[in-house]
Amino acid sequence: MMCELCEVDHAFNEHHLIPRHCHRKTWWKRRFTKEQMQQTISVCRMCHRSIHDLIPDEKEIGRHYYSIEKLKSHPAMANYLAWKRRRLR
Repeated sequence: MMCELCEVDHAFNEHHLIPRHCHRKTWWKRRFTKEQMQQTISVCRMCHRSIHDLIPDEKEIGRHYYSIEKLKSHPAMANYLAWKRRRLR
């Protein structure tokens, strides 16, 4: 399976779109279903590391970047993905 973010490398990691750290917190329980909170995407190691390096606050990831489209729209992630695609072609 290919990485759902960069679509270049093979995916060996699962990334929780809403970090597990947030699952027990009331704010998320009110806004998301259990299924939404457990949703993951398959990503390569480099993309998974970049998500957490470029958006280090897990609450920010859960509040604002809880879908593939939203992750790709983050300015630093968009720059990273463009760089990675250029580098690997």
